[in-house]
Amino acid sequence: MTPLDDLFQRLSRSPFRQRFALGKIEYDYCLNKGEVQVREHAADFIKQRLAAAEPTNDGKQTPMRGHPVFIAQHATGTCCRGCLRKWHAIPQHQALTTEQQAYAVEVILHWIHQQMQKPAPVAKTRKVKKQDTNPQLDLL
Repeated sequence: MTPLDDLFQRLSRSPFRQRFALGKIEYDYCLNKGEVQVREHAADFIKQRLAAAEPTNDGKQTPMRGHPVFIAQHATGTCCRGCLRKWHAIPQHQALTTEQQAYAVEVILHWIHQQMQKPAPVAKTRKVKKQDTNPQLDLL
Protein backbone atom coordinates (compact mmCIF):
# COMPACT_ATOMS: atom_id res chain seq x y z
CA MET A 1 0.00 0.00 0.00
CA THR A 2 1.00 3.57 -0.58
CA PRO A 3 2.63 5.50 2.28
CA LEU A 4 0.32 8.28 3.46
CA ASP A 5 2.64 11.09 2.41
CA ASP A 6 2.73 9.85 -1.17
CA LEU A 7 -1.02 9.23 -1.16
CA PHE A 8 -1.87 12.72 0.09
CA GLN A 9 0.53 14.23 -2.44
CA ARG A 10 -1.36 12.44 -5.24
CA LEU A 11 -4.76 13.35 -3.78
CA SER A 12 -3.71 17.01 -3.66
CA ARG A 13 -3.47 16.97 -7.46
CA SER A 14 -7.12 15.94 -7.87
CA PRO A 15 -9.46 18.93 -8.19
CA PHE A 16 -12.40 16.68 -7.26
CA ARG A 17 -10.76 15.41 -4.05
CA GLN A 18 -9.58 18.90 -3.09
CA ARG A 19 -13.07 20.35 -3.07
CA PHE A 20 -13.96 18.44 0.10
CA ALA A 21 -13.53 20.08 3.48
CA LEU A 22 -15.20 19.81 6.84
CA GLY A 23 -17.95 22.34 7.38
CA LYS A 24 -18.68 23.96 10.72
CA ILE A 25 -21.15 21.25 11.74
CA GLU A 26 -18.74 18.40 10.94
CA TYR A 27 -15.82 20.24 12.52
CA ASP A 28 -17.81 20.76 15.72
CA TYR A 29 -18.97 17.13 15.61
CA CYS A 30 -15.34 15.98 15.61
CA LEU A 31 -14.51 18.30 18.49
CA ASN A 32 -17.48 17.08 20.54
CA LYS A 33 -17.20 13.35 19.82
CA GLY A 34 -13.42 13.08 19.86
CA GLU A 35 -11.03 10.94 17.87
CA VAL A 36 -11.94 7.63 19.49
CA GLN A 37 -15.62 7.84 18.58
CA VAL A 38 -14.96 9.21 15.08
CA ARG A 39 -12.50 6.33 14.53
CA GLU A 40 -15.18 3.85 15.65
CA HIS A 41 -17.66 5.39 13.21
CA ALA A 42 -15.11 5.18 10.39
CA ALA A 43 -14.40 1.52 11.16
CA ASP A 44 -18.12 0.74 11.25
CA PHE A 45 -18.79 2.52 7.95
CA ILE A 46 -15.91 0.76 6.22
CA LYS A 47 -17.00 -2.62 7.56
CA GLN A 48 -20.68 -2.14 6.72
CA ARG A 49 -20.38 -0.33 3.39
CA LEU A 50 -17.08 -1.39 1.77
CA ALA A 51 -15.70 -4.59 3.25
CA ALA A 52 -17.81 -7.04 1.24
CA ALA A 53 -16.44 -8.36 -2.05
CA GLU A 54 -19.48 -6.87 -3.83
CA PRO A 55 -20.83 -4.03 -1.65
CA THR A 56 -24.47 -3.04 -2.08
CA ASN A 57 -24.81 -0.01 -4.38
CA ASP A 58 -21.05 0.14 -4.90
CA GLY A 59 -20.09 3.56 -6.16
CA LYS A 60 -23.16 5.13 -4.55
CA GLN A 61 -23.03 3.81 -0.99
CA THR A 62 -21.24 6.76 0.61
CA PRO A 63 -23.24 9.97 1.04
CA MET A 64 -21.54 13.23 0.10
CA ARG A 65 -22.45 14.88 3.41
CA GLY A 66 -24.00 14.22 6.79
CA HIS A 67 -20.98 12.91 8.71
CA PRO A 68 -17.31 13.94 8.80
CA VAL A 69 -16.28 10.39 7.86
CA PHE A 70 -18.38 10.50 4.67
CA ILE A 71 -16.69 13.73 3.60
CA ALA A 72 -13.28 12.27 4.45
CA GLN A 73 -14.02 9.14 2.44
CA HIS A 74 -14.65 11.20 -0.69
CA ALA A 75 -11.62 13.40 -0.03
CA THR A 76 -9.35 10.36 0.35
CA GLY A 77 -10.71 7.98 -2.26
CA THR A 78 -12.01 5.52 0.32
CA CYS A 79 -15.66 5.97 -0.68
CA CYS A 80 -16.17 2.95 -2.95
CA ARG A 81 -14.34 -0.10 -4.20
CA GLY A 82 -13.47 1.60 -7.49
CA CYS A 83 -11.77 4.45 -5.67
CA LEU A 84 -10.03 2.04 -3.31
CA ARG A 85 -8.61 0.30 -6.38
CA LYS A 86 -7.62 3.53 -8.14
CA TRP A 87 -6.12 5.43 -5.21
CA HIS A 88 -4.97 2.66 -2.88
CA ALA A 89 -4.32 -0.35 -5.14
CA ILE A 90 -6.82 -2.45 -3.17
CA PRO A 91 -8.37 -4.96 -5.59
CA GLN A 92 -12.07 -5.05 -6.24
CA HIS A 93 -14.33 -8.14 -6.10
CA GLN A 94 -12.77 -9.61 -2.97
CA ALA A 95 -13.58 -8.88 0.64
CA LEU A 96 -11.36 -6.37 2.40
CA THR A 97 -8.96 -7.89 4.88
CA THR A 98 -8.83 -6.63 8.45
CA GLU A 99 -5.57 -4.87 7.57
CA GLN A 100 -7.10 -3.17 4.52
CA GLN A 101 -10.03 -1.97 6.61
CA ALA A 102 -7.66 -0.62 9.27
CA TYR A 103 -5.62 1.11 6.54
CA ALA A 104 -8.75 2.84 5.16
CA VAL A 105 -9.65 4.02 8.66
CA GLU A 106 -6.13 5.41 9.16
CA VAL A 107 -6.34 7.30 5.85
CA ILE A 108 -9.72 8.77 6.84
CA LEU A 109 -8.51 9.78 10.31
CA HIS A 110 -5.33 11.30 8.87
CA TRP A 111 -7.42 13.54 6.59
CA ILE A 112 -9.76 14.50 9.45
CA HIS A 113 -6.76 15.29 11.65
CA GLN A 114 -5.39 17.58 8.91
CA GLN A 115 -8.77 19.33 8.68
CA MET A 116 -8.93 19.80 12.44
CA GLN A 117 -5.55 21.62 12.38
CA LYS A 118 -7.15 24.40 10.33
CA PRO A 119 -9.15 27.24 11.91
CA ALA A 120 -12.78 26.34 12.58
CA PRO A 121 -14.93 26.92 9.51
CA VAL A 122 -17.50 29.67 9.56
CA ALA A 123 -21.12 28.55 9.67
CA LYS A 124 -22.84 28.86 6.32
CA THR A 125 -25.69 31.28 6.11
CA ARG A 126 -28.81 30.27 4.29
CA LYS A 127 -30.03 32.40 1.45
CA VAL A 128 -33.33 34.05 2.19
CA LYS A 129 -35.90 33.31 -0.47
CA LYS A 130 -37.19 36.36 -2.19
CA GLN A 131 -40.81 36.80 -1.17
CA ASP A 132 -43.53 36.92 -3.75
CA THR A 133 -43.59 40.47 -5.06
CA ASN A 134 -47.18 40.29 -6.27
CA PRO A 135 -48.77 43.58 -5.14
CA GLN A 136 -52.27 42.07 -4.94
CA LEU A 137 -53.62 41.27 -1.52
CA ASP A 138 -54.88 37.77 -0.84
CA LEU A 139 -58.09 38.40 1.00
CA LEU A 140 -59.61 34.96 0.69
